[in-house]
Amino acid sequence: MNIENAQVQMRKGILEFCILHIISRGEVYASDMLDELTSARIMVVEGTLYPLLTRLKNSGWLDYKWVESSSGPPRKYYVLTDEGKIFLDAMQATWFELAESVQTVIHRTEDLSKAASSNLPEPN
Repeated sequence: MNIENAQVQMRKGILEFCILHIISRGEVYASDMLDELTSARIMVVEGTLYPLLTRLKNSGWLDYKWVESSSGPPRKYYVLTDEGKIFLDAMQATWFELAESVQTVIHRTEDLSKAASSNLPEPN
């Protein structure tokens, strides 16, 4: 596996969490989600977003409503359901716990690396 594939897999793992966060702020249109995710450097394309939104809706975590548009067809705006808010809260707690755990591992590795390099003999 190359670094690009590893990065894609890491981003996919947090995409659902980020989408739910964006929707938790209020009604949001899918293209606005795409824009925010892109600006946050979580690359996603419509072909990834729409199936994920459908899955989240089918899970009962979000809903949508159609809003008429003066400049084209009606737009679908997404909102979190009460179940979705509970699910997001649980994911948030998991995220903080996971982030803390990963930081613990990273800091331990850095500390061990510093200790090992300080014990090396000076080069001639």
